[in-house]
Formats: sequence, C-alpha cells, structure tokens
Amino acid sequence: MLTRKQKEKVVEEESKRLKEAKTLIFTDFTGLTSNEANILRKSLRELGAKYRVIKKRLLGIVLKEHGIGIGAKDLKGQVGVVFSPEGMPETAGTVFKFFKERVLKFKILGGVEIAEKKVMTKEEVEMLGSLPPREVLLGQLAYMLGSPIRMFMFVLNEKSKVK
Repeated sequence: MLTRKQKEKVVEEESKRLKEAKTLIFTDFTGLTSNEANILRKSLRELGAKYRVIKKRLLGIVLKEHGIGIGAKDLKGQVGVVFSPEGMPETAGTVFKFFKERVLKFKILGGVEIAEKKVMTKEEVEMLGSLPPREVLLGQLAYMLGSPIRMFMFVLNEKSKVK
C-alpha cells in the first residue's frame, strides 16, 4: 500500500514522462511473467520508450491533468503503459510484435497520440503495429511506380524482336 506522499511522487514522475512522450500505448499484462516483461522493456528501450505499471486511479489522475480524454477505469485488467518519444507507428510496431508472440498473455488496450490528444482504439493500434516499416513501404511504392515503365519497356523490346 502506497502512502499519500508516494502516490504524489508517482503522479509527478508519470506526469513528467507524459510531457516527454509523443505516444502512449495501454496494455493488459495479466499472465505475463517478469522475464517476458523485461523482454518487452528491452525492445522498447531501443526506441527510447519506457514501459511502466501504474495503478489505474493514479494513471487516471495523470491523464486528466494533461487533458487526455480516456478514463483509466475504462481500461480492463492489469494496466501497463508504454511512454514513447517516437510516433505511434514505430511504437505500435514494437508492441504489436511482442503481442503477436504472446497473444494469450498480453493484450493491447488502446493508445494516445499526445500532440493531437487523439485516443486510438485497440484495433487502430494493432493495425498500425501490423504495418511494415516505413522503408519497406517506400520500397513497395517505388516498385509500384516503376512497374508501368518496366511493362512498357518489355512490350517495346518484344515488338522489336518481331520485325
């Protein structure tokens, strides 16, 4: 049981983290072992993100202080929060990869893009997380844009062989 002073300190620390973050992702870690949680923390550390377990009531206070329209009581299970300085696609990708490996033990509950104060559903976060990295998408786009030119060159090449 935390004392009032300890609770105030937790709210102060998490408010500071929230000010530095661009993205929040809420998770339910029920059934997750401490070793698995450490694996998640390590992968998030590479992004500069932190994974914190916070009591729902204290999380609600922190979110309310910053005008984020999601109630911590709306979140089901044991809540962990990812505070990330990166955008939602990068952070969601890392969390989704971990989620895919541990579907029965770990759930994504939703997220928030702090700059816009945009609350995202579980489905939206999972969809963003399942997208390939930006570089892969740009490569696919370049291939698609070059495809008509390649087909045209193929037709010209075949036509020149016929004569």
